[in-house]
Formats: sequence, structure tokens, C-alpha cells
Amino acid sequence: MSFRIGLDLGSTAIKMVLADDYKIEWSKLVATAPGQEALALELVKDAMSARGLGEGDIENISATGYGKKLMSGAGHTVDEISANAGGLFRLSEGRCRTIINIGGQDLKVINLTDNGKVADFKMNDKCAAGTGRFFEQAARILDTPLETFGEMSKMADEPLELNSTCVVFAESEIVSLLAKGVPKERIIKGLHHSVARRVANLLGKHKTRGDGDVWLDGGPSQNAGLLEALEDELLMEVKVLPNPQYTVAFGAAISTM
Repeated sequence: MSFRIGLDLGSTAIKMVLADDYKIEWSKLVATAPGQEALALELVKDAMSARGLGEGDIENISATGYGKKLMSGAGHTVDEISANAGGLFRLSEGRCRTIINIGGQDLKVINLTDNGKVADFKMNDKCAAGTGRFFEQAARILDTPLETFGEMSKMADEPLELNSTCVVFAESEIVSLLAKGVPKERIIKGLHHSVARRVANLLGKHKTRGDGDVWLDGGPSQNAGLLEALEDELLMEVKVLPNPQYTVAFGAAISTM
């Protein structure tokens, strides 16, 4: 039995999956740091050791993400838009038609054809607002673990209206709100709704394609508060995979199948 490896060298994390027969068999991630290729190869070694595999068991290594060109050991590279589309289409069993991907430093909306190919896409990579990095900065200022944002957001009755759309100004606004004694729960809920509005603006009038589903993807999609805000803003159900941070790496792995 042969396996394929997919590596997603992103701006905040390096994700790796071992794939067999269109399934994720093993996965792991580490934070992005200098020496990305060495970190990625260490993940490959971990996977092979965990599954008792030799070099002959690996059919191909494919890389994607911002750091894909750093992977001299990869036999194949694929752009992250195509990898995201292919991975989510397969993992959603062909139901996905629109992807909202919130990455570490950008925000993407990808529309798919009925056979899972990229029909068109929009990207906002000029401003960090609405990205994973934005949430990390907010968590630092609020002195609150990012993984608690979902539950804390649900504790607030109404979201706080944030005026700033720029990360730099949003940080100053959060500091000012804290100084005024505004509860963190309301600020966090406001952050979620602010990001949801940015997503809605990027989607524009064409929120869905065909009869398929809309899926939220990327690490921040594990934030239940963000998902709730997005559904409120779009007035529709938005689906999330069990492990959305590995979708792009999986798409890279199966790109040669």
C-alpha cells in the first residue's frame, strides 16, 4: 500500500497529512519558524515512524502554501487555492460549492464548479483584519486564550460595535474599551461580527454557487463564536470540517491522484 504526503507551509503553521485512498490517515502541525523545510521534513519523519513506513511506501510528497518553494524535497507543488478546493470538495463528499478560508494572513472566498474545480476566487491579503493573525493579536491585548473566544462570545447578549476596520486602529480601540471597563465577552463578540462583515463584503452578492453548501475553512473556523457570527451575517448555514486546519495539506496530497 502506498501513501501520499501533503505539506501546507503556511504563514503561521506548517501542516502535514498522510493520505491514502482519499482519506487523511495521519496529521500533525507545528508553528511556522525559520528553517521551514527542516520543520516540514521532521513532520514527514514523525508520520513515517508513527505508521512504520519506509521511503518505498511514500508515492509522492506535495507542497503548498506560502513556503512551498522552500521545499526542495517535494516532488510536486500546487497553489493553495487549488489545494483548498480539491481538499474540501473531497472531504465534503462533493457537497461544497463555496469556501470561506480564513488563513493566518489572508482571507479567501473560493467558488467551485460541480466537479470541484476552481470557478473563481477573491482574496484579501492587503490587510490583516479578518485573519488568524488578527485574532492572535486581539487575544494578546485581551490577555485571553484564543481557544476560549468561542465560549466567551456566547456569554455576551449583544456584540459591541467596533468602528475600526484596520488592525492597528482596532488594537487601539480594544485597549480603549478595556480601559472603560467594557466586558471582554462583548468585545470578543464584536470582533467576531466585525470579521463576519468583512467576509460578507468579500463574498458580495454571490454568496453561494449552485445548490452546494458553504464551508468555513482554516484554523480560525474552529472558533464557534466566529461561525455563529458568520451565519448571522450571511443568514445561512455555514459548515465546518472536524479538522479544518488540514484541508489544504490534504488537497496537496491528493492533487497528483
